[in-house]
Amino acid sequence: MLRRPAGCIVIAFLLSAPLVARQETPAAVFRSESDLVVLHVNVFDGRSDAVPDLMQHAFRVLENGSPQDVTFFAGADVPVTVGLILDNSSSMIARQSMLVAGGKAFARSSHPEDELFTVHFNEHVRFGLPPGLPFTNRQTLLQAALARFRPGGMTALYDAVIAGLDHLEFANHQKRVLVVLSDGDDNASRHSRREMMERARASDAIVYTIASGDSRQGLDANPRVLRELAEVSGGVALFPDDDSAVVEAFDTVAANVRRGYLLGYSPTNAAHDGSFRRVEVRVAVPGKRNLKVRSRDGYRAVSHADGR
Repeated sequence: MLRRPAGCIVIAFLLSAPLVARQETPAAVFRSESDLVVLHVNVFDGRSDAVPDLMQHAFRVLENGSPQDVTFFAGADVPVTVGLILDNSSSMIARQSMLVAGGKAFARSSHPEDELFTVHFNEHVRFGLPPGLPFTNRQTLLQAALARFRPGGMTALYDAVIAGLDHLEFANHQKRVLVVLSDGDDNASRHSRREMMERARASDAIVYTIASGDSRQGLDANPRVLRELAEVSGGVALFPDDDSAVVEAFDTVAANVRRGYLLGYSPTNAAHDGSFRRVEVRVAVPGKRNLKVRSRDGYRAVSHADGR
């Protein structure tokens, strides 16, 4: 049986089944023999505003420098599965209201069919929704999840991000996003920073990071981690100056998610050799200059030698 390469989506027919918790076995999948590389792409202008309403012909995709034929394109507002990864350590004790307000701001911009979940981390990593409910589109349940745990303790950022990416594997929507609120510090994870970055690179999710406010002034803050995590996944790192700007950052991310694009192609290089394929997305629009493209920088192909 053929498995999809990391960072890719295989064309598949899913058996109809209800949502299941992340610990349960996922529904059976009948896979085709054709791999479709799917890229989440954001385009920004010179003011860092997301650019909407672009057409497929504006995009060009290169894999290891070779042009690829884009066979799948979606630029409309499509449902998204979103995980909010929220710092719940001691640094957030006086800022719980900001965390809840930011989550609510994001939820207000959600599509009615969006799936959302929360992950709260100090030295422990805990899901905010009730057991057996992996996702929700109900505002009341999400608000309860945001306020479920009291802040305190140490910080396991790397473990929380990996848990969120793992949970997205059970998503029902093709477009998948993590929004991480943190100062970048980690002093309690079992996983390493490198393991987190490798997991983000292997996922087809896009990761946005929002500095909790301590990243500019805290001695233990590590803003470089937040930048790198966003960059390897094709996301954006935001560094608001104060708590009110943190809430506004959630609104900004929600708008960017809604204005993003999905591009898909079948690679001209059909070898299943386990190699890393560098991917570049370019955009050209007459009359528009200084456009910046954000997308993941590549994926690792399936290796038959590994039995995949």
